[in-house]
Amino acid sequence: MSIVGVIANPSSGKDIRRLVAQGRFITNQEKVNILKSILVGLNAVGIRRVVAMPDSGMLCRRAEDGLDLSLEVEELDMIAFNEEKDSTNAAKMMSEMGVACLITLGGDGTNRAVVKGSRSVPIVPVSTGTNNVFPRLEEGTVVGMAAGLVSRNMVDIERVSTINNVLEVVQKDTISELALIDIAVSKERFIGARAIWDIDTIHELFLSEFLPGSIGLSSIGAQLGYTGRGKCLGMHLKIGYGGIEVLAPIAPGKVVHVPVKEWRILKVGERVELIPRPCTVALDGERSFSLQTCQEAYISLSDQGPQVVSTVAVMREAANQGIFKRGRHSDGI
Repeated sequence: MSIVGVIANPSSGKDIRRLVAQGRFITNQEKVNILKSILVGLNAVGIRRVVAMPDSGMLCRRAEDGLDLSLEVEELDMIAFNEEKDSTNAAKMMSEMGVACLITLGGDGTNRAVVKGSRSVPIVPVSTGTNNVFPRLEEGTVVGMAAGLVSRNMVDIERVSTINNVLEVVQKDTISELALIDIAVSKERFIGARAIWDIDTIHELFLSEFLPGSIGLSSIGAQLGYTGRGKCLGMHLKIGYGGIEVLAPIAPGKVVHVPVKEWRILKVGERVELIPRPCTVALDGERSFSLQTCQEAYISLSDQGPQVVSTVAVMREAANQGIFKRGRHSDGI
């Protein structure tokens, strides 16, 4: 039986950027509404088993209320601490139990935690965070249908998904952390408020992608005018005066001039040592750990990131195959 996993973060979209910028606030009720649509979509394409991460907001449990579905939603047998590690642990458990596709509700940070738990399960990320580059704004019903079709092997996964790059933090020849979109090295010595919103505190910036139209720290790289795009390319920037200045939307409703002292393209497999230290390191816009003077750390770009499903590509492929048709000469659902 095909299994779909759901990891919904009740804390996403509620960080300090709602106060210092114009970050949107996604209520847990809205997340429940999205999940209701996802469950309907999954049910429509024949998914009968869904496993969900337990959470303090009981999002998936509430989403089931009032729905007449043929599928069964069960929670993972794990303790939820309402912390980042919940998503990591849940993803690892889902991978081990053979989940065929994973739906996430959250922002860049939520998805980073999920990928730490598993890079092997294809994911459909739904944006419910503050700064979102990795997950996209998606309609829940279509998300459910797309994830269900992938789980049932009714579309060719290679045609409807891409393998993303990631940035890895390497300490003592071991990958200690990773980021999906950006790693920022802050001059501040203490973590404090986790979200990065003050560009004056940033010394260095590493990007796994830099697409025009993105928001957040990756938008700085996108404004530098580099038009070449390759699967194996990232970017390394040093923030400071003495070079050029770009205008970038670093947070919702917050557009600033950013001085870029120097920048260069980063290739897969390259290692760049983090200097100077001490410093704090922010992963996908959130300060995560500090480095002392005696602690060495390197940043490396990897092309072994998560497999991300495109809902548009799935639905196009399904339509081309006639999966949604019924009648003569049809193998519809």
